[in-house]
Amino acid sequence: MNGAPTSGERTVPADEPVVVETPDGRLSGRAVDLGPLDVAVDPGEVAAAVRDEAGGDDAGGPDGEAESGPVTVRCPAPRSVHDHVGLVEPGIALRVRTALAGAARSRGLSAPQDEALASVRAELSEFTVPEADTETARERLAGTESAVAKARERVATVRGRLQAAREADRDTADLREELAAATRDLAEKETERAAAREALDRAEQHAREARDARERRRRLEDRAANLERAARAHLVGQVREEFAAAVRAVPGSDRGGGESGDPFDADPVSAALAVGRVADLRAPVVVAVDRFEGTGAAADWLDAPVVRV
Repeated sequence: MNGAPTSGERTVPADEPVVVETPDGRLSGRAVDLGPLDVAVDPGEVAAAVRDEAGGDDAGGPDGEAESGPVTVRCPAPRSVHDHVGLVEPGIALRVRTALAGAARSRGLSAPQDEALASVRAELSEFTVPEADTETARERLAGTESAVAKARERVATVRGRLQAAREADRDTADLREELAAATRDLAEKETERAAAREALDRAEQHAREARDARERRRRLEDRAANLERAARAHLVGQVREEFAAAVRAVPGSDRGGGESGDPFDADPVSAALAVGRVADLRAPVVVAVDRFEGTGAAADWLDAPVVRV
């Protein structure tokens, strides 16, 4: 086992036998065969129990017991490569190079891009794009401009009535008060318009900042993807020969690298088994294919615990 357990990781020692409990009984060992049980067990259910997918870090029983429905598995915590080859069954969908890179990492291998990749990922994890709502700000400004126009019309109307009253030598006290009120209202509306204009300016600035931030995030994501590809290629290169040898050694007739002889063209089941053989697997592999003479043979060939379904 490489490294100490991380937070939330099951701490069953790697040399302890795997314990599988089903409604039909309890089995343990390095090679556990569920085939003879009277109750049929779904391979995906067993794999989920190994991965403890039922409920995250707080799921499962004490001391490393992972639970998923009626099946429980007590075993060491799986490494990330287990996500790719922890369940080998007909029709498996496998991204071979990604899985093989995970196998290399399970053995403690690294890539020269790791430090830069970790830095970019850390930056992306803290990256935020500011929110910008220019539409609301524009609507607010348009509303204040309409209000200013109406207030100006009112001032002009009252001023005209006041002028007419003066020319007719009528009392103008009420009209003067009305004009003063209309003028104050116009000033308030113009103040609101100025504030709305400033708000729109800020919103447009935020929109520019948001566009710049999105572009920065896109560049970071592109850089992360490029670093991931380069790191994967480096890791795959470190174990390519072992993988090719494992593909050639996979039991069963349909195991070759296709007509090209390229190990990466092998059928998905053979490729998954070969990746498992290259990897340092501490959690059991759920095997649901007939490539081995028995469960013990599968465990010996993979050099890992096996649960056969």
